[in-house]
Amino acid sequence: MNVLLIGSGGREHALAWKLAQSERLDTLYAAPGNPGIAQHATLAALEVTDHRAVIDFVRRHSIGLVVIGPEQPLVDGLADNVRAIGVPVFGPGREAAKLEGSKGFTKDLCARVGIPTARYFRVTSRDGALACLDDFAIGDELRCVIKADGLAAGKGVVVAITRGEAEEAIAALFSSGPAEAVIEEFLEGEEASLFVLSDGTSTASFGSAQDHKRVGDGDTGPNTGGMGAYSPAAVLTADLEEQALGEIVRPTIDALAASGTPYVGVLYAGLMLTADGPKLIEYNVRFGDPECQVLMARFAGDLVETLLAVAEGRLADLPAPAFVDDVALTVVMAAKGYPGTPETGGAIRGIAAAEETGAVVFQAGTRANGEEIVAAGGRVLAVTATGRDVAEAQRRAYEAVDLIDFPTGFCRRDIGWRAV
Repeated sequence: MNVLLIGSGGREHALAWKLAQSERLDTLYAAPGNPGIAQHATLAALEVTDHRAVIDFVRRHSIGLVVIGPEQPLVDGLADNVRAIGVPVFGPGREAAKLEGSKGFTKDLCARVGIPTARYFRVTSRDGALACLDDFAIGDELRCVIKADGLAAGKGVVVAITRGEAEEAIAALFSSGPAEAVIEEFLEGEEASLFVLSDGTSTASFGSAQDHKRVGDGDTGPNTGGMGAYSPAAVLTADLEEQALGEIVRPTIDALAASGTPYVGVLYAGLMLTADGPKLIEYNVRFGDPECQVLMARFAGDLVETLLAVAEGRLADLPAPAFVDDVALTVVMAAKGYPGTPETGGAIRGIAAAEETGAVVFQAGTRANGEEIVAAGGRVLAVTATGRDVAEAQRRAYEAVDLIDFPTGFCRRDIGWRAV
């Protein structure tokens, strides 16, 4: 079977790495890909925003499965357009992708179905947003979370712990004109990410992970798209996972099916494990990045067969997804300046030496400059290793990190610190 993978980041490199191991695979194509993905796939010079060009490529190359990695093409409806020509697609259609494309849509669905989540207000003006703040005051203190409504690459969230911080975030949000946002209560607890496959009717758990969103050690500094992760998330016990599936994920899948917009793909539930049980922070409609890297490092099945079964509505016919017992941990190496304006063009050497340790170096924001690999984005590499526990996986990952020569890059040195 020929497979087309859409995307160019570390998540897509991890998917390509695992797809390429499948016995079902004939040729793997990737668009637009990156130098790391090119080790496993034939790169296609496609502009993925041109849906007609993608469909033409799918027809000409006898593609039997399209796997859409990033959120933007899903929100734009690429999955719908490819399905219209009868080709299976792993990824939700435009309407179901609103779970990530609009935080307000998701919060309203939660309210309608009774899914546990933070108390919230939807706002469309600066004055309206400011008027909501008193509802989040506790005595003289104010704690709330302010989220831009649309896609923001994991960085459109501000956790405000004072009124001044909240007002500053609101001013920034509405500084460029009309905008929409969700303002919600600050939830206390431990965060965990749960991944669930859905073919529109059936569901299957696909592992858990814990991300590190803040840019600095000790979870300090601004939010990023993710500076590292490990899997599984021990804090998400079997009982808590089943509770989250029963109270959060399955009601969401059922609600979308009932509305005529079935969810097909992987649903990523960001959870807060509160004293009252799991509550939904947000949904993503694709694998996380860098969570995908640690999930693929642990997944023991045939990824082509699994994703095809999801796309064709046959998930119930497969055994439950299997994962190795080892812990996987990934450390993101980012370009200086990230999550602001990253310093691009910096040379990267030592990837081969790092992988000789047994680690896998997934490339994200890279490009080829002749024979050299250089930085071409904010998050550049995801150095991934496994071990019997978090401490061993952490040690092995940082051993590999230290063999990479990336002078214009940096990383956190404490990924996995809570578990350790």
